[in-house]
Amino acid sequence: MFFSYLRECIDNIYEQDPAARSRLEVILCYPGFHALVFHRLAAKLWKMGLRTPARFTSHLGRVFTGIEIHPGATVGRRVFIDHGMGVVVGETAVIGDDCVIYQGVTLGAGAAARQGASSRDTKRHPTLGRGVVVGSGAEIQGAIEVGDNVRVASGSIVLKDVPANSIVVGVPGRVIYRDGKKVEKKEGDVPDIEAEAIKCLKEHITKLETELCSVKAKLKQQSQSISELKALSTIPENRDAEASGTDYQALDKETKGDAADPVDVFLQGAGI
Repeated sequence: MFFSYLRECIDNIYEQDPAARSRLEVILCYPGFHALVFHRLAAKLWKMGLRTPARFTSHLGRVFTGIEIHPGATVGRRVFIDHGMGVVVGETAVIGDDCVIYQGVTLGAGAAARQGASSRDTKRHPTLGRGVVVGSGAEIQGAIEVGDNVRVASGSIVLKDVPANSIVVGVPGRVIYRDGKKVEKKEGDVPDIEAEAIKCLKEHITKLETELCSVKAKLKQQSQSISELKALSTIPENRDAEASGTDYQALDKETKGDAADPVDVFLQGAGI
């Protein structure tokens, strides 16, 4: 049973990672595989009631791999922890079959962790369905459920349940695609502070650009008026230039923006 589990893990990693050149390389060089082996042993001890040996085995796995999986966590079959450094999986977390987890991911307890001993032996960590992919640096906090085939973008912080077949991005995480269709933002949703700030700055810049164009138009009219007056007066041209102090030729040069505004691209991708 144990060796069949190991063989399945090795085959899964070899099939999913194009960087793997052989199964021997997976056995020797993949910390994600090593972490799963340590967890398999630690979880067995945990279920036998040997809590301290289980925790110590888990600690050894953390020392050797940089991946911390609590022995009480439930890890499904064919789970692939790629790179893995900094991954933390809490005690009551559940990871479904065929999930992929990248480096720096946290499956944490969220607010329940601050309740101390009163939350012991309660469900505090997330449950991932089948085929979930969690990008590097993402956090999934609390006793929430993430449905099957969900994609969590790198750096996202997920704090509430996610329906199946969805794509989640942002801080806090929000669903932007579900079943292949873009999800419109609903009233009352928690805003993405960073994206909203960028959107506000873009609107302010657009307003300033409009005002600048207005000022340039007025200065151009002023330049034309001065030219007309100059034609009727005897003021030398050099004194007129010194009096105005404005380079009107430079003002006539308009700066053309890119065809695709990178800020617009970001805001559209963030679902704003």
